[in-house]
Amino acid sequence: MSNQVILYAMGVVVLLFIAVVIAYIALRKRMNQEDIKQARELRAGAQTNTLSLEVIYQKLYMFYIKTPVLKRYIVKLRRRIEIINIEDEYLTRKQSSKILTNALLIIVPLTLGIILFTKNNILLLAILLIFEIFMVETVINGMVDKMDNKLLRQQIDLFSEIRHAYHDTNMVEEAIYEVSQNDEVEVSRQAEKIYEILISDDPETELEKYYDIVPNAYLKEFAGISYLTREFGDRKDAHGASLYLKNLNNITQEMQIEILKRDKIDYVFQSLSLIAAVPMLFIEPVKQWAISQFSFTSQFYDGKGGFIVQMLLLLITFVSYIMIRKIKDNSSTNAHIKNTENPWQAKLYKNRIAKSVVDLFIPKRGTKENRKIIRLLKDAASKQKIEWLYVNRIVLTIVTCIISIFMFNQLHKIAVNYIYEEPDSDYDIIGQMSSSNEKKAMERTKRHNYFIDRFKGQTNVTKEQIAVAMQYSSYYQDSTDEEIETDAEKVYTKLQIVNSEYLKWFEILLAIIFSLVAYMCPIWMLMFQVKMRQLDMEDEVMQFQTIILMLMKIERINVEIILEWLERYANIFKEPITKCVNNYESGAWEALEDLKNDVSYGQFIRIVESLQAAVEKIPIKEAFDELDTERAYYQEKRKESNERLISRKGMIGKVIGFAPMVCLFVGYLIVPLVAIGLTSMTTSFNTMQKMIK
Repeated sequence: MSNQVILYAMGVVVLLFIAVVIAYIALRKRMNQEDIKQARELRAGAQTNTLSLEVIYQKLYMFYIKTPVLKRYIVKLRRRIEIINIEDEYLTRKQSSKILTNALLIIVPLTLGIILFTKNNILLLAILLIFEIFMVETVINGMVDKMDNKLLRQQIDLFSEIRHAYHDTNMVEEAIYEVSQNDEVEVSRQAEKIYEILISDDPETELEKYYDIVPNAYLKEFAGISYLTREFGDRKDAHGASLYLKNLNNITQEMQIEILKRDKIDYVFQSLSLIAAVPMLFIEPVKQWAISQFSFTSQFYDGKGGFIVQMLLLLITFVSYIMIRKIKDNSSTNAHIKNTENPWQAKLYKNRIAKSVVDLFIPKRGTKENRKIIRLLKDAASKQKIEWLYVNRIVLTIVTCIISIFMFNQLHKIAVNYIYEEPDSDYDIIGQMSSSNEKKAMERTKRHNYFIDRFKGQTNVTKEQIAVAMQYSSYYQDSTDEEIETDAEKVYTKLQIVNSEYLKWFEILLAIIFSLVAYMCPIWMLMFQVKMRQLDMEDEVMQFQTIILMLMKIERINVEIILEWLERYANIFKEPITKCVNNYESGAWEALEDLKNDVSYGQFIRIVESLQAAVEKIPIKEAFDELDTERAYYQEKRKESNERLISRKGMIGKVIGFAPMVCLFVGYLIVPLVAIGLTSMTTSFNTMQKMIK
């Protein structure tokens, strides 16, 4: 690829920049139109000038929402941010626009860098630009996660202020209302929403609705405890302290532990995604450097071997990037958006023909395989339906098969092009040929190409026939018999390669094997998610202990209410707890016994056994008495458990994150350099020995 491609790319970027400037000027002139008026009036009393960032973000939001490609990202952003900014459309639009704008400011220079580094490889350029689409979502998710963490930190201050207000008013709703009047922080909107729920005509129903959109579990706990305290009244513990304030303190301690956990995970993973993705940019520079310093390596980098290693590097990078995202993910707002989306899988499955094809692969209901897949989806906490899973598997299989056949054809094309375009000359081990030697080598290659084209497709041609054709050719009028024989042998060798480069049966078989592997990849990814979730089991059980500790001293609390609360906050153990709640009316002890049989984690089984004791034998407070007396121990154990969890995730993440970098320098640079160098040296020594003899 010539430098004209870069000039064209730069021209396109300049034109896009001019278009953005023109669009901005046009938007300024249309400030009085209805869309902009609506955006400006969403916050009553807001006073901003026309050049303020807030107005610019509102204008950009209107531009993004009308742009086909960007609309998908801005809508997805809205769904996460509006959970945090309850009923604040102005702020939701502003933050969505700000995040997408910041993401574009990162992605656009990265795109230019990819074009610059891979300008000589159109296929690699296309693949990298496609991969960049995945990076956009990562950048956006990272920015939204920061907002989620910011909200969590604000909740600590909120609960502290509520404690002081509660001391003055001794009324839950009044304390929450007083603190919620601070409009400067995002958490105030959540407090105001909880206050509206508590004073509503049907607080229990409104509370259930709020549980579906609450940004994190700690606000859910706070809302539930506030409702129970307002409904049943506050109590004093053995030391005369308020039970409500003690529960607030418990929730605060849980949040502090969670914030420390997230900060440490963010610190461990802060550069791993970048480290996993960066090697893609250096594939072409490494290749050019190796060829410029060791010209004999061009036979690898410009041939089949180099292309295969490039594709493997991209595949390893892609897989590593996805797995790091799965390991690191700790967002609490993601769970709410996946249920509200209408993914392309659902749209495709609605097609009558596609549905009939997909249904052929989905195991029949009631079969062992169907139950196994459904259980895997639940264990992985996946929000996708079994139909969507099989749409993914089938589409991935078809795409992999097509891409594999295309890649095999591309390999044959690369091998043939190498024969036609590579200068025919003996290489120095280090350095490049001089311009005069390169010119002579290309002239020899052109002569060879003439005879290759003449005999191409004739599989029975011999060296003697090629030599005879050379003798009567104008290219070899002044050549000696030895020169003709040498060139005839080279042409014959090249001709054998050209005639053998076509799609073979075993390559079709390999494409089918790759497709079968691709068909299993979604299942393997779910299994990987299950393994990652198993690391969080201990953390979830300790959250259950905190919830029970808050509930067990409240009057009128029974085992069924505790199970309902555990179900509300459960993630890993949600399915067996839900089953237990549904069967509780038909027999409490039997339902808890089934729950104990459905799980295998020891600490959770001990909780279930305590619940069984509280059903028939002893009060709830006595059944979980050790939770109160050993509170400090459980907190230290929770911290130590988080340390081990972060350590294990960090170790796995580092291995996966550095894999592409290691493969780039070892598999794409050092190993080819050493292997081809040794081969070239062996060939040179053999040639010298023949000359001596």
